[in-house]
Amino acid sequence: MIDIHTFMLALGIGNISFALLMVAYIRDTDPSPGLRFWTAARLVAGATQLLAYARPQLGIPALALLEPVGWFTGWALEVAAYCTFFEIRNWKRVVLPIAGLALLAACAMPLAGAEYGELMGVIACVFALSSLSSACVLLHPRLKNPSLLQRLIGLNNGVFGVAIASWAIGAFVRGELNLTETDVSQMAGYVSGYMLMIVNGFGFLLMSKQRNDAVMRRLATLDDLTGLLNRRAFLARANEARLLALRLRQPIALLMIDIDHFKRLNDRFGHASGDEALLRFAGTAATVLREHDVLGRMGGEEFALAMPGTVLEGALQAAERLRQATMAICLASCCDSYQMTVSIGVVVIEANEDLPAALARADRALYQAKRNGRNRVELGEAVRCAA
Repeated sequence: MIDIHTFMLALGIGNISFALLMVAYIRDTDPSPGLRFWTAARLVAGATQLLAYARPQLGIPALALLEPVGWFTGWALEVAAYCTFFEIRNWKRVVLPIAGLALLAACAMPLAGAEYGELMGVIACVFALSSLSSACVLLHPRLKNPSLLQRLIGLNNGVFGVAIASWAIGAFVRGELNLTETDVSQMAGYVSGYMLMIVNGFGFLLMSKQRNDAVMRRLATLDDLTGLLNRRAFLARANEARLLALRLRQPIALLMIDIDHFKRLNDRFGHASGDEALLRFAGTAATVLREHDVLGRMGGEEFALAMPGTVLEGALQAAERLRQATMAICLASCCDSYQMTVSIGVVVIEANEDLPAALARADRALYQAKRNGRNRVELGEAVRCAA
């Protein structure tokens, strides 16, 4: 069976290899929160494990004090990585005092004449507690949109925590903390520890990549300022809604919306006021429209809205509600010297009409509303039938 020092050598090489992979990953991408902490934790853990392997051969007494520093520093960095990744606030108030007290206790044990096995038993108990805590976080039922990967890492941490705690507590009770001999329980701890290193090493990196991919998907589909669908995503989503309405033989309305005198607002009050107007309009529209309505920013101050299952009368009523709600918006940066209004063009997509043609009709209705004085809703022209 493998002995503890060979096991430490394998862990040390593995952790440092993972850290180097993460360093390469960080250099080529924008790292997700916590990844730098995690990389530092792998480096510290790997260096500490190599120190644990070399300590008996070096025969330097001071290393017995340095080793606990590495163990608990690596543990604190790992906890910091999880807390930062999951945006847990005020984690430093809890983690740092616990790490400090554990470090003082671990450093005091060799000075008090404790055996190396007893020191490793205490360290194992702390690591078991931290693994079980991270498992509780990753497996918590209230975790928002947990991925299968997060669940697997949480399960791995839970198994590791139970295995290490069972070994350490059992060894303390039996008084058999002798690391020079390997029994079945220690071997189980070694195997679970190595599995923890592999799953957590790749797992945290993959979780970070998942988050980066989600951010990229969001940037590809949503408008940076308002959080609404961007032009490309709106066209795709609206066309999907049109095809579904066609299959179900249901109506679908289409609206083009433009904030009136937007250039004048920017010129008079600055672009910050223009951004505030766009944000406030997007927020107001979200409160007025239905959840399944499709709203997107087409560019500048122009928006488009697809309303599945809506006949012409319902679309006109919705447009009027949106127009009146927009008039009630008060921009803080403009005080009371600017009244926000919108012009809206409304059409119902015909069964034989594609989306670009319907958008063109709604756009013509929008500009008719502007020509007729703005701050109004205008009905689009009917589809012209071919002779």
